Amino acid sequence: MRDISTQHQQIYQTLREQLISGQFSPGTNVSARAISQTMGVGLMPVRGAITRLVGERALEVQRNGRICVPALTAHRFEELMQARRQLEPLCAMRALPFMTPEKIADLQACDERMNQSYMTGDAGAYMRENYQFHFTLYRAGESEVLVPLLESVWMQFGPFMRSVFSMEEKSDIVDKHLMAIEAIRRSDADALGLAIHADIADAVHLLKQTLSDGSNARPLASNAAEGGEAP
Repeated sequence: MRDISTQHQQIYQTLREQLISGQFSPGTNVSARAISQTMGVGLMPVRGAITRLVGERALEVQRNGRICVPALTAHRFEELMQARRQLEPLCAMRALPFMTPEKIADLQACDERMNQSYMTGDAGAYMRENYQFHFTLYRAGESEVLVPLLESVWMQFGPFMRSVFSMEEKSDIVDKHLMAIEAIRRSDADALGLAIHADIADAVHLLKQTLSDGSNARPLASNAAEGGEAP
């Protein structure tokens, strides 16, 4: 039983990271059988992990019984971004007293890896490092409420971001992560909150601009997983 429980948690974490980094696109079918074969694990723990993700609204059950990544809608997008705008600056400011030189160095390293991923066109790596940057900061505050809420939001947000992210539209944007790091070094909570809010505003701008432009956006390279048959 312990082995199954451990395997379930590992599968859940893997799928969670794939959702956050945009390896599943909105509307993609998610097949327990295909995941089981890809990971070389049994169906039971895969189905358990999928059920958990459905409960967290990262996946949804369609009328025909198939499991899929929720489709991109304007209403869903706006709700997710509103949650980010309200919760993330607060979470960052709460974490500020707990930031150490080592954690600041971790943030700097994440930002540098993000820039490298951007230069090489690796969308998945870029999004993983972006997630790592934000949650290295947020988890420093040891919040038992805000961090789990934000993790759920990011699982739902990742597929949307990957589906429209393009290099051209990001090229003129100032690196708000560096602004956040400088605010942390100055122990300036207000400046930190503003930097995180501005970072989210940039994401909103990129997404809305790309959605309005349609096919004019050139997406980054992707290693996104393909959906399969119903579980």
